[in-house]
Amino acid sequence: MHNQLRKSTLKTEQSIKHSSMKKVALLTVAVSLAFVGGNAVAKISPQQAAKLDQELTPLGAVRAGNADGSIPAWTGGITKPPANYKKGDHHEDPYPDDKILYTVDAKNVDKYKSVLSPGQVKLIQTYPKTYRMNVYKTRRSASFPSYVYDAIKANATRAELVEGGNGIKGAAIGVPFPIPANGLEAIWNHILRYRGEAVARFGGQAAPTKSGDYTFIGFDDKLLLPYDKKGATPSELEKTNILFKFKQKVTEPARLAGTALLVHETMDQIKTPRQAWTYNTGQRRVRRAPNVAYDAPGTASDGLRTTDDFDMFNGAPNRYNWTLKGKQELLIPYNSYRLHSDKVQYKDILLPGHINPDLVRYEKHRVWVVEANLKPNTRHIYKKRVFYIDEDSWQIAVTDIYDNRDELYRVGIAYALNYYEVPTQWSTLEVFYDLQSRRYIAMGLDNQAKMYDFSVKLKDKSFTPSALRREGRR
Repeated sequence: MHNQLRKSTLKTEQSIKHSSMKKVALLTVAVSLAFVGGNAVAKISPQQAAKLDQELTPLGAVRAGNADGSIPAWTGGITKPPANYKKGDHHEDPYPDDKILYTVDAKNVDKYKSVLSPGQVKLIQTYPKTYRMNVYKTRRSASFPSYVYDAIKANATRAELVEGGNGIKGAAIGVPFPIPANGLEAIWNHILRYRGEAVARFGGQAAPTKSGDYTFIGFDDKLLLPYDKKGATPSELEKTNILFKFKQKVTEPARLAGTALLVHETMDQIKTPRQAWTYNTGQRRVRRAPNVAYDAPGTASDGLRTTDDFDMFNGAPNRYNWTLKGKQELLIPYNSYRLHSDKVQYKDILLPGHINPDLVRYEKHRVWVVEANLKPNTRHIYKKRVFYIDEDSWQIAVTDIYDNRDELYRVGIAYALNYYEVPTQWSTLEVFYDLQSRRYIAMGLDNQAKMYDFSVKLKDKSFTPSALRREGRR
């Protein structure tokens, strides 16, 4: 059964090269949740995996362009930094001479609905005078180290979901399921996409009021990714049962400074669920924080995002039924170097209602479409979520979020670029637009901060509750 599903998916991929996608229809894969009686999905064959060197890219995207040429063929993405780049710089735009091809706004949105998500359409309708999407030439710039490509091909024939889909086994480094058979495999690809071995991030977030006023919340983040360590093996990872460790400390404003969070994300969440701790400056104590998950409000978010909205989606997927709907062409933020620039200040980005549209570059790309529906008798403030996942990176680009009345509630957008010194594709900014309150939260503002450091050396001993206590007191 599962091999048939994968063959069906591959046939669908191949058909993209021959069918017109001017009117983008979802490529029906007819794949539903592939768990019958709690059995794990079968691994794919070496013959199927060989397609990752042929018509598919190492990450499972279609190598060929689309029928009308608006999406080019994949040729490897950005393989080296621009000549004048040096470590520590904000990343220079490698395509500075590209011009706007067209703009989607309230006047012509109906013309482009086939390449927009319902949430994107709703944003234009909500802010008809100010929200627009400037569309540029499509550049398939996403790229990763060669050893990551090799590891993904190995993952393809050995990776499995654990019972119920709440974890993986048989995988190490990069996406585990480059040729996914169902929605759970696709969302695990996003969760486990390659982002380097370790990274120190600086910057913060803001949640403007309707008038545009905001308080900047500064963060110092550290992320250690043993899953992606060069040379990592599935057997080693299954012994430790750790995918990554994340630590976040609030640096400003003064009333919140020192508050800290520590998360250990596990590989098999049935064996050991996520472990989390918080440090409260008022109490000067570290406490276990089992509520740092699902729909608990995000840190200092004004209630504008949930914990599992962070990184567009994170954590256990067990409260939803996941369906892989297929692929479509979509206008998504890409090569967001202008939005990322240190020549731009936060006040230039954060406008009333939405971020500055003139700083955003949209391109047409193919995306996987994954729908998550809340399971019966299960609680979450989001009843349905639809994720649009970039085929070249497995980065969620857009998510449409529905409330318990089946109405659009929020729209999440990740503004991605290639960090070419690694290289890896990741967001520079993530924004969740609340359509009901007409507010938004922007996470990852780093224009006026030090640039991410992907060469930082992080040790396990820095990701313990006692280390969290020591750092919180400083």
